[in-house]
Amino acid sequence: MKLLERLHRTYLDRDDRVQAARAAFWLGQRLSFDGEQGRASGWYGRAETLVAELGQPCAEVGYLQLPKAQACLARGDGAGALRAVARAVELGERFDEPDLLGLAHSLEGRIRLGAGEVRQGLALLDQAMVAATSDELSPIVTGIVYCVAVEWCQRVYALDRAREWTTALSTWCESQPDLVAFSGECRVHRAEVLELNGDWGEAGAEAQRLLGAKQRGLDPGAGSQACYRKAEIHRLRGEVTEAEEAFRRASQAGRDPQPGLALLRLAQGRTTAAVTGIGSALAATTDPLERARLLPATVEIRLAAGDVAGARSASEELGEIARRFEGEVLAAMAAHARGLVELAEGHAGPALEQLGQAFGSWQRAGAPFVAARIRVSIGLARRALGDEEGAERELGSAGEVFQQLGAAPELARLERLRAARRTPGGLSTRELEVLRLVAAGKTNRAIARALFRSEKTIDRHLSNILLKLGVHSRAAATSYAHRHGLV
Repeated sequence: MKLLERLHRTYLDRDDRVQAARAAFWLGQRLSFDGEQGRASGWYGRAETLVAELGQPCAEVGYLQLPKAQACLARGDGAGALRAVARAVELGERFDEPDLLGLAHSLEGRIRLGAGEVRQGLALLDQAMVAATSDELSPIVTGIVYCVAVEWCQRVYALDRAREWTTALSTWCESQPDLVAFSGECRVHRAEVLELNGDWGEAGAEAQRLLGAKQRGLDPGAGSQACYRKAEIHRLRGEVTEAEEAFRRASQAGRDPQPGLALLRLAQGRTTAAVTGIGSALAATTDPLERARLLPATVEIRLAAGDVAGARSASEELGEIARRFEGEVLAAMAAHARGLVELAEGHAGPALEQLGQAFGSWQRAGAPFVAARIRVSIGLARRALGDEEGAERELGSAGEVFQQLGAAPELARLERLRAARRTPGGLSTRELEVLRLVAAGKTNRAIARALFRSEKTIDRHLSNILLKLGVHSRAAATSYAHRHGLV
């Protein structure tokens, strides 16, 4: 900062308004990165004044279009943002400014991805990344372009690109040890990719290295993200105390601990807290991509709470987002959610179709844990269709993955599912049939019609079910059925 300020004054003393404006722009950028928007605006204003005094276009006018585009985005003016970026591109090409073009293409890619124009957005990020990886850009611009590309590829679930650019970013950061702000972002992104790949040990170690780093200038936001990643690894391994502490630290540092904390509460049997937590997180955001990050957990938690209608609503919203933003992984997330809801409603055939699609996509994406969890649901769907051999094959394959990963909670759940099949709460075959229909949201009258029994007989069956399961309501019985894989 001080160096840029001295540089700015030196250029002013020399009456070099162009270079003074450029230094002022970068001062504004640095302050904006640090969250000091008021001071940043002041430096941008000074740069605007300097270029206005020139009375003719220059590359610096193009650079100043970028904060204008950001301001347009902040107030929801996407069209204005694109006009500003187009002007930046025009001036970047006119004055042969690779840094300006790299920043402009990167920003336009973000804008278009946020608007659901996924193909165009990814193509623009790819264009910016070609310049970055070809050493055509200055180090600071290279770092910005890398981080934007990785972040937004992950946001729209373009996981193949996210892996590719994360690897490139890691290599670049190792060659630029002084740019510690980008190093922090790099480590967070790398930890996310490692976690998805199933390398939980290295993912946790990468997050810990970031948390242990004391370098001056390290982005505090990266620290909060690292806390969250650590918490997720602990949760997946069943290390409840450590997960609680890491989620608390992430929250203190400014990172919303959802959906991980709600899923931890669900695993603890605190279903009401899970419903409340995930519900408040959803209420706090309207951004579709942020909601897509929360909706799969919402489906799982709502089903566990016996709220099949709420789960279906969340599943349908996720499906709409997947259609808007395209992409195989988002489509797989939506198919997984639909499959879980179909299974809860007693539609094992349609569930199996949706779950099979989701499994194939996640397996191609190289995400063993997510794929194994889907296999468990596939096994339950096969069981519901009477295919016990197929069910056991799916459950066994999932168990092997959980064992390799050290996913203790999923292994325990798998054992409960198998135990429930042997002695599912002491329920008779008819009682199991009634429970599955209750869990699908059917009334006693509808169940009586479906099973060709009197409503009084169904009332008696339901009373016996509640007594045997040790619960006191239909909702609690539904929750039991989902937790134990009876539907």
